Amino acid sequence: MRNISMVEDEAHRLMELLTALGRRNSLRDPLAHVIESLELTPPQLHSVVWLRADGPLPMGELARRVGVTEKTITGIIDRLEREDYVQRERDPSDRRVVHVRLTPRGTETAEQLHSQAHARFCSFLSLLDSEDRTALLRVFEKLVERLGSVPATHPESC
Repeated sequence: MRNISMVEDEAHRLMELLTALGRRNSLRDPLAHVIESLELTPPQLHSVVWLRADGPLPMGELARRVGVTEKTITGIIDRLEREDYVQRERDPSDRRVVHVRLTPRGTETAEQLHSQAHARFCSFLSLLDSEDRTALLRVFEKLVERLGSVPATHPESC
């Protein structure tokens, strides 16, 4: 019982700290300023980022990663395809499966986004000393490791 109460208190404290941080510096997507210049919506931008990170993906998997329905990802990919950022390809072993891949224009844009995100993270991390950066990275590594070993769930409470 005490452990649950402690986690709840810490979750509340984390929310307070993120709110305080947001008062000083927007917590919006670190690439929000780029979205406007490229005239991309956040889900379109995130689609390009995922395709850069992992290569061609099936539509359903891309929808899951972007956090939208399969119906919604279809519209997102329609626009990205019209603007020559992506191309659809049928899976040769299962014609029902459609993969999405970046075009040369999409790849160039994705590399530009990656470079700008890297610069933003460098700026953010430079606010911390080496020991704190190491600790922060260690915490994220633990979260990634532990989230990978449990089924995907969305707990409502601690």
